[in-house]
Amino acid sequence: APESLMQALEDLDYLAALDNDGNLSEFGIIMSEFPLDPQLSKSILASCEFECVDEMLTIAAMVTAPNCFLHAPPGTEEIALTCWRKFSHPAGDHFTLINVFNAFKEASANSTSQCNNEKWCRDYFLSCSALRMAGIIRAELVEIMKRIELPISEPDFGSKENILSIKKSLLSGYFMHTARDVDGSGNYLMLTHRQVAQLHPSSSYYNNRRIPEWVLFHEFSISEDNSIRVVSEISPDLFVELVPQYYFSNLPPSESKDILQEVINHLSPVSTMKEEQK
Repeated sequence: APESLMQALEDLDYLAALDNDGNLSEFGIIMSEFPLDPQLSKSILASCEFECVDEMLTIAAMVTAPNCFLHAPPGTEEIALTCWRKFSHPAGDHFTLINVFNAFKEASANSTSQCNNEKWCRDYFLSCSALRMAGIIRAELVEIMKRIELPISEPDFGSKENILSIKKSLLSGYFMHTARDVDGSGNYLMLTHRQVAQLHPSSSYYNNRRIPEWVLFHEFSISEDNSIRVVSEISPDLFVELVPQYYFSNLPPSESKDILQEVINHLSPVSTMKEEQK
């Protein structure tokens, strides 16, 4: 549909992938080297700046591969949730996916046969084929990075700096996929489309006592009860630091936008002082 095409072009413009004539910018040409969604390509390129490429490539592979969490047979749902919680990361689902991938890689390295590997996956209600696919995708992304001579930073997963860097990289690509819990009960209003969504049951925040107010999500699914999938917590300060001003000014009016505008107003005197001191 023409509306979808216009929306796609507008999204590419927000991601700095187009020049003033509507052609691919230099940045857009590099983004197009990756066989991924533009947002994901942008996040990988941002990770070069924030020095968390190793982790971002794992996230990209895991969200591109099929869902690694198996549908638990009736009566085993609680057992599956207990198993998955072992991989949970307090920073969110993107980080949980890194834990799952790293654990699978470690289990594969220690495994004497493919059968042991598949048993490990079954024990944790994980899809062995999905995790193997993620490994293949990740290796392909590494090859692309080497071919176009982009730096691959050393792994540093777990440090505070690294977690912040990953969030910055994700926000650089997925600032259009942000939402706010408007009533404290998990009803997330998406900033861009003003639709209300709930957390997907596979989220580590689902049925959690503490659900974050502001989140970044990988995808929104109408077919799965208006749910947002692969969700991680962000702060309003981080959002306003990385969101393009042009995108923010085009957001529809909302209480969330007003809150973000207050953050901008609060931060702007500091920015002005820094400029004056230079």
